[in-house]
Amino acid sequence: MAYASLEACLIDLEKNGHLIRIKEAVDPHLEMAAIHLRVYDAQGPALLFENVKGSKYRAASNIFGTLDRSKFIFRDTLAQVQQMVQLKNDPMKALKSPIKNFGTGLAAIKALPLKNPLSKPVLDNEIRISDLPLIQHWPMDGGAFVTLPQVYSEDIDQPGIMKANLGMYRIQLSGNEYEMDKEIGLHYQLHRGIGVHQTKANRKGQPLKVSCFVGGPPSHTVSAVMPLPEGLSEMTFAGILGGRRFRYTYRDGFAISTDADFVITGEVYPGENKPEGPFGDHLGYYSLTHPFPLMRVHKVYAKKNAIWPFTVVGRPPQEDTSFGQLIHEMTGDAIPNEIPGVKEVHAVDASGVHPLLLAIGSERYTPYLPTKQPAELLTIANHILGTGQLSLAKFLFITADETNQLHTHNVQAFMQYLLERIDLTRDVHFYTNTTIDTLDYSGTGINSGSKVVLAAYGEKLRELATEVPAELKDLQGFVNPQICMPGVVALQANAFTNYENAAKEIAALNAQLEPHLQTANCQLLTVQIIVIVDDSGFTAATLNNYLWVTYTRCNPSHDMHGIGAFTEHKHWGCRGPLVIDARIKPHHAPALVKDAAVEKRVDQLFAKGSSLHGVA
Repeated sequence: MAYASLEACLIDLEKNGHLIRIKEAVDPHLEMAAIHLRVYDAQGPALLFENVKGSKYRAASNIFGTLDRSKFIFRDTLAQVQQMVQLKNDPMKALKSPIKNFGTGLAAIKALPLKNPLSKPVLDNEIRISDLPLIQHWPMDGGAFVTLPQVYSEDIDQPGIMKANLGMYRIQLSGNEYEMDKEIGLHYQLHRGIGVHQTKANRKGQPLKVSCFVGGPPSHTVSAVMPLPEGLSEMTFAGILGGRRFRYTYRDGFAISTDADFVITGEVYPGENKPEGPFGDHLGYYSLTHPFPLMRVHKVYAKKNAIWPFTVVGRPPQEDTSFGQLIHEMTGDAIPNEIPGVKEVHAVDASGVHPLLLAIGSERYTPYLPTKQPAELLTIANHILGTGQLSLAKFLFITADETNQLHTHNVQAFMQYLLERIDLTRDVHFYTNTTIDTLDYSGTGINSGSKVVLAAYGEKLRELATEVPAELKDLQGFVNPQICMPGVVALQANAFTNYENAAKEIAALNAQLEPHLQTANCQLLTVQIIVIVDDSGFTAATLNNYLWVTYTRCNPSHDMHGIGAFTEHKHWGCRGPLVIDARIKPHHAPALVKDAAVEKRVDQLFAKGSSLHGVA
């Protein structure tokens, strides 16, 4: 469907049973987010809030809440997008099947943005920031945020839409030190597209003009999060995905998406920052308050009957999980084609996406040697950790499988396969004093931390424990051992205080366990990872709990140890299990916790006779 607006999409969803209207008055302070989270957890429909307290504008959420709904929205164009991605990966396909691929040429016509269309509905009304639905999502958030923005900026050296960037960078509308209606905060890193544009403008001492589009055809929202190759404009992709050309104009020197529901224009001046945050983020914790660019608001526009789209991020899975699934549907083999030797890469959603990558590569370097061990896999690992968003990863588990039976999206089967083959004396490789995700507070400072690659290849070396070995029972200082998955055991310990005390605790654990490595029939070796946690029952209750606790709360260089550890010629290894200290540290950001009073208030919307009865 070539939707001309967000409302056209929502009407189509409603006609086909994918949307529910909420007629009751709902508070944008925590209540709307609480409702969204509950409906998303139930894999429920899209929501249209018709009565938002404090604003005359309606709001919509959970639009992309399931992969099936996203595929329904783009049912007429998804196949063409997939075909175009495949043609980019293998242009010879077009020559082999010109008739079959004829449609991609027609779709490309939609890629060209349309300047100055006759109709410019978003310019109908000039409003203020305070007129918007000011939605606060989590109790400790610093204020109201835009969570589905399309942030547009142009290259000051190469102006124009074809060299512009459209990205989804969060925007703080209220709170902290921002002057209402005059200032808002932008959260982004300087290596991102808008950051490159700001750096160029800063060098010339000029402000960067920024336009924040909200709403419009759903293809515009998806384009803002797409990991597009260098040189491909998000606006051209929006036209292809939406089956409708991206329409735009300029007002006061600012680009305007004329199909958007709202547009906020403003300027970012060199050296002007203000505290932004906290914000409940997709790792399941708050990102804390830090200085980020200040945007001086120029004008705010809204179309007649505009609708404010939003989402809520938090501990995965959330709606952004569905974004990831949709991107995978569209791009398919894009990453394997970009990195030679890679068959699959999977950023594990349950671990907060960036902390944990699983990869399957090739191992072709030494086929003439009888001993199989990682070689090419290490080259591939370096390439992965130097590629785009993948470079934010902390943990990379990588292996090879000549049978092509192994897949990264079956997380437990993949981890089990690798742990059956890993040689912990050889296969653990650290990267210290490096950069990690801004949102990850497990490191030594903002953006600072470490990475580790666990690369395994060869024949199966062991059977993995499916019950807690006797050696891990009745330990001093460590209680309630629990199996998280085959080969992985959680041990509960006292709360983490500091690294000096932690070193003593790990030494005590090693003193109790290392002697067992010399005994016959040592069952400890059927365990390859021991996780030290605050609550082993919670950690082992589900695979997702293990993935979230372990890989979001660990800085590899500081929090990874080993039973029988050694360093030889600067290579670290261990003769017994790895030990990962995944306890909460004093410097970690707080985890997201719902407000019990708010949860009780929104119960009434799910009661009999209310709009959401039977939904969750």
